[in-house]
Amino acid sequence: MNCFQEDLAFSHKAEDLPIWEEIYRRAFPGFAGMISYREFGDHQKAGVDRGVYLEHAKEILIDEKVRRKDYGDILLEYLSNDRTGALGWACKPLRADYIAYAILPVGECHLMPVIQLQEAWRKRGDEWRLNYGEKVAANSSYGTHSCPVPVDALYRAMGTCLHVKFNNAAAV
Repeated sequence: MNCFQEDLAFSHKAEDLPIWEEIYRRAFPGFAGMISYREFGDHQKAGVDRGVYLEHAKEILIDEKVRRKDYGDILLEYLSNDRTGALGWACKPLRADYIAYAILPVGECHLMPVIQLQEAWRKRGDEWRLNYGEKVAANSSYGTHSCPVPVDALYRAMGTCLHVKFNNAAAV
């Protein structure tokens, strides 16, 4: 059984790891700084753990996830609480621009754009659950449901959401 308080404590400890600055410096040209929003209730409710500031004051909002083992997939949480029906981060409205999904043992972080990630889940979630199954984390009084999607399948699906076909007859 999962212990929410232990997982939360691990998550808060992971917030202080130096990997985050290294990740964001490498991922975002013009990195100027970052701020933790874990203590700010409104940001937390909106799915934001950290803000990354770029030169010229652009802020990127990030929801950070840390995985302690590498299974070769990304575990997409689609149902946070099966007793209340609360949606997971793969489908609930988030204010974050990216999910930063760090896999500690292999030193990798997947920066996934939230809009494309959630659209990919909307289009393929049922298929993925059928093909890849689901994992239920048993908490004290509820379960959290996730689907382990292989990294390459998830990136292909997100990529298709960045390619839009339009009616070119209207452009002529």
